[in-house]
Amino acid sequence: MTYPGTLKRAQPSKQTALRDQVQSLVRGLSVIRAFDGEAQLTLSAVAQRTGLTRAAARRFLLTLVELGYIKADGRDFRLTPKTLNLGYSYLSSHSIPEVALPHVEALVTHVEESSEMGMLDGHDVVYVLRVAGPRILTASISIGARRPAHATALGRVLLTGLTTEHLDEYLQTVQLKKIQEATLIDRDKLRTELELVSRQGYALVDQELEEGLRAVAAPIHDRTGRVIAAMTLSSHTSRRSMQDMETILLPQLLDTVREIEIDLRVSGVDLRT
Repeated sequence: MTYPGTLKRAQPSKQTALRDQVQSLVRGLSVIRAFDGEAQLTLSAVAQRTGLTRAAARRFLLTLVELGYIKADGRDFRLTPKTLNLGYSYLSSHSIPEVALPHVEALVTHVEESSEMGMLDGHDVVYVLRVAGPRILTASISIGARRPAHATALGRVLLTGLTTEHLDEYLQTVQLKKIQEATLIDRDKLRTELELVSRQGYALVDQELEEGLRAVAAPIHDRTGRVIAAMTLSSHTSRRSMQDMETILLPQLLDTVREIEIDLRVSGVDLRT
């Protein structure tokens, strides 16, 4: 995972990187990632999502079935709980979510809305913590889920933590998909929005990721001021106006973020990449 605050780390030369890559591992991981957001996929769907031939996709699927990471059910394939082990080492060694959890739980209990924490990985937000509120949101987000950064409050906050060079790279290379009618896909307008988010210290998004879903997010900093994660509160349009999001939920979100930052400093969590 790319650590928030940098879009990518210093890389070896392209020729060296390509020479050192194990293509079978790259393709096998692409097969696992093809299931992102999907309960099950057919062989054809996996081949289409990964760019592999049907024959190659079949070999990788059967290998992963043999290893216990995928289960075959007729013509369909689905991930097994064993795939959680792939992310457990990261989560168990990276204790930011662990430090944040009691604060997030207290906030959710108080405001009765859902809260998530995310980190930036390339062009996406990866969710590392979620505490669901008592009211059901239509959004289905689980630990490890990925969403495009440009369409989320979390993502926009995290993007403001990038260096100018890395933000320019992001804006030049990202594919801005129109997920909802309100999704911002103009690069210049997105840059302007990110400048606003950076100045005010929070992001508000209204139905850009999912119809009826509003979210407000704020950055979590380390002791040097670097953005290392972001935290959000989400609500449905039927419950909270944009004014409510900004005047009622935002102050409580910011208070919680400050408490988390204090605990991270006191706990001595190693936040280096």
